[in-house]
Amino acid sequence: MALSDIQIDFMGKRKIATFFSLVLLIASLTSLAVNGLKFGLDFTGGTLIEVEYEQTPPLSEIRSLLEGAQYKNVVVQTFGKPNDVLIRMQSDKPGLGEEVLTSLKSGSESEVILRRTEYVGPQVGDELRERGGLGMLFALLVVMAYVAVRFQYKFSVGAVFALMHDVVIVLGFFSLFQFDFDLTVLGAVLAVIGYSLNDTIVVSDRIRENFRIVRIDSSVDIINQSLNETLGRTLMTSLTTMLVLLALYIFGGSSLEGFSLALLVGVVIGTYSSVYVAGTMLLALGISREDMIAPVKPEAEEGEIEGDYEEPRPEDFR
Repeated sequence: MALSDIQIDFMGKRKIATFFSLVLLIASLTSLAVNGLKFGLDFTGGTLIEVEYEQTPPLSEIRSLLEGAQYKNVVVQTFGKPNDVLIRMQSDKPGLGEEVLTSLKSGSESEVILRRTEYVGPQVGDELRERGGLGMLFALLVVMAYVAVRFQYKFSVGAVFALMHDVVIVLGFFSLFQFDFDLTVLGAVLAVIGYSLNDTIVVSDRIRENFRIVRIDSSVDIINQSLNETLGRTLMTSLTTMLVLLALYIFGGSSLEGFSLALLVGVVIGTYSSVYVAGTMLLALGISREDMIAPVKPEAEEGEIEGDYEEPRPEDFR
């Protein structure tokens, strides 16, 4: 049996989906309020040090060595090649790179080379955090305006609610598990907005089309039919995207872990919201066939002929 032959009563389960979404939103908002986000050096300020070992070093030993040297809030991870190590710490001490290099050389038999040292000031971090928040807010407002013009205001409310739903849950996921939130993750969150919007637009376009051509009085049945008709496209797009993201997460190295993880969570939640959240919001707003009817053009006044008209010429009758 083909996927197109399967008919699922999505909207019949909308109360269960609404409860599930509320649980996720409450958990995410609670975690954000209690734990907050674990901002990376891009937002908090600090020093980034990259060193190269002659042989692949055990990260746990490097971490223990630096903590034993009284360095606090140290993050140690590989960067690029297995013998390249990236060290992050919230400190603005001058000459920190050389001090860390000395400590690493004293605790390692392998040769260690300092590749680079970068410092991000706290003022720059605050500015990035503020601009990142404004960027997400601006993206949501532009989406709402576009969908309202492209479709109808009820579709725009449903689309923006679905996008806010996705963003809050992705942020809540990073807050709950205390994963680092840096500029790459912020970029992934903005990409989630675009991905989720694309799915929602496809579904909304089919809903609008079916409201105009399908002779069914029930809004629930029309939305169900539209969701089933776009289900194959939605699942194939999500699965192929997730395969790429899984490859990035597994083989992309630590620099792409946060980016790919945020997108993985966003694709799963975005697929769910494009099916359940947007459709449920449309029903809650009372979407009906009358909302989809195009405005009627004014009829021509009596004695007035529509279109271009030219008086006949005598030569036309010869």
